[in-house]
Amino acid sequence: MNAHDFVHLHTHSHYSLLEAIPKVSELVAAAKADGQKALALTDNGNLYGAIEFYKKCRTAGIKPIIGVDFFVAPRTRHDKEHRVDEAKERLVLLAKNEVGYRNLIQLVSKSHLEGFYYRPRVDRELLETHRDGLIAILPSHAGEHAHSLRHNDHDRAAQSLDRYKQLYEASGGCFVEITRHPEIEGHEKRMQKIVKAARQANLPLVAAHDVYYLQPEDSLACDLVNKIRTAGVLERDTNAEPRNFSFLSQARINELFSDLPEALDNTIRIAEMCDIELKLGTWVFPDFPIPEGSSADAELRSLAENGLLERNMSKTPEAEARLNYEMSVITEKGYASYFLVVADLLRHAREKGILTNTRGSAAGSLVSYLNPERPSPPDIDMDLADNRRDELIDYVRQKYGENKVAQIGTFGTMMARAAVRDVARALGHPYSLGDIIAKLIPFGKQGFPVTIANAMKETPELAQAYKNDASAREVLDLAQKIEGNARHVGVHAAGVVIAPTAVTDYVPIQFDPKASRIITQYDMHAVESAGLLKFDFLGLTNLSVLADAKVRVKSRLNADVDLEHLPLDDAKTYEMLSRGETHGVFQLASGGMTNYLMELKPTSIHDINAMVALYRPGPMAFIPAYIERKKDTRLVHYLDPRMEPILKNSYGVITYQDDVLELAIKLAGYSWLEADKFRKAMGKKIPAEMAAQREKFKAGCLANHVKPDVVQRLWEQIETFAAYGFNRSHAASYGNLAYKTAYMKANFPVDYMAALLTADAGNVDKVGETIVECKRMGITILPPSVNESKGTFTVVDNKTIRFGLYSIKNFGTGVADSIIVAQEKKPFADITDFLARVPDKNLNKKSLESLIQSGALDELAPLENNAKISNKDDAPSLTGRGELGAMRSTLLANIDTLLSHQREHTSTPKDQASLFAASSASMGPPTLNLVDTPAAPIEKRLEWEKELLGLYVSGHPLDKYKDVLARQRMNIKTGKEKFPRGLETVIAGFVETIRPILTKTGERMLFARIADFSDSIEIVAFPRVLKDSDGLFVVGSCIMVKGRYSDRNGEVSFVAEKAKALKEL
Repeated sequence: MNAHDFVHLHTHSHYSLLEAIPKVSELVAAAKADGQKALALTDNGNLYGAIEFYKKCRTAGIKPIIGVDFFVAPRTRHDKEHRVDEAKERLVLLAKNEVGYRNLIQLVSKSHLEGFYYRPRVDRELLETHRDGLIAILPSHAGEHAHSLRHNDHDRAAQSLDRYKQLYEASGGCFVEITRHPEIEGHEKRMQKIVKAARQANLPLVAAHDVYYLQPEDSLACDLVNKIRTAGVLERDTNAEPRNFSFLSQARINELFSDLPEALDNTIRIAEMCDIELKLGTWVFPDFPIPEGSSADAELRSLAENGLLERNMSKTPEAEARLNYEMSVITEKGYASYFLVVADLLRHAREKGILTNTRGSAAGSLVSYLNPERPSPPDIDMDLADNRRDELIDYVRQKYGENKVAQIGTFGTMMARAAVRDVARALGHPYSLGDIIAKLIPFGKQGFPVTIANAMKETPELAQAYKNDASAREVLDLAQKIEGNARHVGVHAAGVVIAPTAVTDYVPIQFDPKASRIITQYDMHAVESAGLLKFDFLGLTNLSVLADAKVRVKSRLNADVDLEHLPLDDAKTYEMLSRGETHGVFQLASGGMTNYLMELKPTSIHDINAMVALYRPGPMAFIPAYIERKKDTRLVHYLDPRMEPILKNSYGVITYQDDVLELAIKLAGYSWLEADKFRKAMGKKIPAEMAAQREKFKAGCLANHVKPDVVQRLWEQIETFAAYGFNRSHAASYGNLAYKTAYMKANFPVDYMAALLTADAGNVDKVGETIVECKRMGITILPPSVNESKGTFTVVDNKTIRFGLYSIKNFGTGVADSIIVAQEKKPFADITDFLARVPDKNLNKKSLESLIQSGALDELAPLENNAKISNKDDAPSLTGRGELGAMRSTLLANIDTLLSHQREHTSTPKDQASLFAASSASMGPPTLNLVDTPAAPIEKRLEWEKELLGLYVSGHPLDKYKDVLARQRMNIKTGKEKFPRGLETVIAGFVETIRPILTKTGERMLFARIADFSDSIEIVAFPRVLKDSDGLFVVGSCIMVKGRYSDRNGEVSFVAEKAKALKEL
């Protein structure tokens, strides 16, 4: 490095969550463009970006320096007193070598696990313990010495400098940072104080420029992300010169530090001292216990051979050869321990009754089929019942040790729509502006997010808003600066790592911000680069539903359902699918898939497997041919006779990835390894690779005497298919699970639907859709009942399901469990019996109100046996009937009396109750004195149900308009799915919510959501419509609206032209 070179040693990326904005690749590119030979990354209190940074620097030919900008606790990391222990002081530590890197991991992990208080904090003890291999830079803005000098406490500053000097001088070095900010008033005076103090302490100076964004004009965007972090609103000071924390060039740095050449030289000195060589891509496996005298390979071989016997598979020469081949690859790669761990996990799951499923090549192999040239380790997806996934993770922690297991972290990023909304709010704009702009941005496709730049090319309305509206233009410009940046850290949906020693020997860890789970600071890619294998524990709701349905069938009907050995020729199942009754069936429930199934009329599991494989972008084009050829086998033909053995079972249609591989081998002369590379190239869709494979494939086919026109047609089919195709075993695995869910729905409908409702209990929309399906199936859904409901949705009989007590809002599970215990002894006779037998202290006013309003106490009328009711002149009597409105309103009016009765009865000491038991029995239960009240109208009861259960259960606000709605050409659901966009039509429904906003001209418009019996939709009513329909758009009103469906960017809404009140016939 030259004498005048400079290295940025205090640099932040977007991984300093919502405090800086550069992406790692942008920082590296900026350093490269400026001719810098090294670069440090020092994010705030974390190592999130360390591995990505290291790899990108290496690729760019820049020396990576890994560091952290630490928060230092004022006292100890264990002290957490409000306004005393918030971290105000900082310390930058750089890893000099691998020892230093490992110490950074320890410091970061402990700062999060032990020292977190608003910020992850280190203290003197941690710094002392983990100081080896680290270089300290004492920050000019927030170092302890800088704070002291700002308050003219020179003694404290000197003590601080001396302490850090003693701590780091021997281990790596200690430097005092100097920065230059001409735009900040008083900054240079402070720097001169620091220079003087550093020289007095005999500590070297180092030039720096604290980087939080790339260009000076990005200052506003950086201020905005900080406001997004704190939920504040930006206050613009147009007179003040913005502070400059951009990525300065070496030339500019040389100008600023011309008087301190030694500070510049020390950046080079530090860069030369730092030399980390991380061994990436070398994996370690959990320490799986192996019997003495055996080996991992031998144990795996034994498991595989026993598995053949358990599955009644003959050990034929073919099976023996296949097993030998698979084991030879696993042995050569050293992966046996990985497979033993997976086998043990699935064994434990089976023993504990946790329903599982595996996918991919592992599900279609004797052990696992691995490409010998595959550079990455195996990756087996374990699907688990989602409500018991945590049990299996707990087993892993118990078996391998808490400190050796962590869930994998992931980063929530600011995608286009979210970035727009965040920026608009932080700028202080009305919610409506951000919402309107965001809704102009289309959703991503096929797993790829859309960018704002591409959205403006694809959506004319967005481009028009950008051109004509200054506020929209500013929001979009600023949103693009932060688009794709990390917003928060979370937990990967499936990934878990199991290390042979402590996880922190490999990667930094922290708590999940939303729970107490330990997660890695590295995402799944960085974790694997760092040497830990990812085990996927993917929770599937469908497996929970199946397991629950099986238990219900056993409990209610005393029937054992063996889900692993279901008959695959069940007529009921295929007939149900052929009728399109697919709601709640895994992989087969979408509208498009349902339509294809009704055309196909499946008759075998192979049909289901094929549909699972084909219903994907690309392969979907072959579904019509598959259906036609199944119905009429005379249509089956092959482009080349040699294709028949490969495609015979799929009527000549390319259906699976395996088909593509075999075609490449048989017709183009590929080896298996070449075929696998071919598959990967097609999947990545990289133009250069695609072009090379096309030429290779065509040349191979022509050499094998395939006709030129056939080669072209075959290539077109493969190109259409390959990017999104499933392999056969993956499709069979999913198809098998789809069949199981369909079988249970067809053969045990009420139990399956109750299980489905239970699994979706937290999702009002899904529960509503399932209730509609239940009604279509002739299954009645009733409100909860203290006599019939268990905790979850409860089957009453073959045609009835009740809401569970856990479904009631504001009602704890403890009270529910107390009710269930009492209910199981004998049903409650009436309200007094209920109050006497539920002693739970949590049966308070709020919970009793919830029981009454949700209808759970409806059946406890009549009350006259043990309750004296004083009847008002205007109140109908409750005698001899259980009229719902009267029951609920009377109990609510007397709720204080009910609670007093319950407390009086349940607070009697046990010995006293025993002493007077006989006397009490002879006198009968105490009498309640209740005041009767007018019955609550149906509208009020429905309002209660909607509030407490999330849905209308005993009726619907539109019930009295059923005849009117029946004359409508289509309901909301059908209109959303099928009605042409832009054509005028009429919809009718119940106004659920409204959100009025003001336009730029101050006129009132609104967004409303209306619902009918089938679905709901957002309605947009512009000012002109509101003027003509004043008073109609009110929550609770039933209206008819004329207008047009709008399918903008994947969201269906209805633009109103006119509205009127819905009237009964």
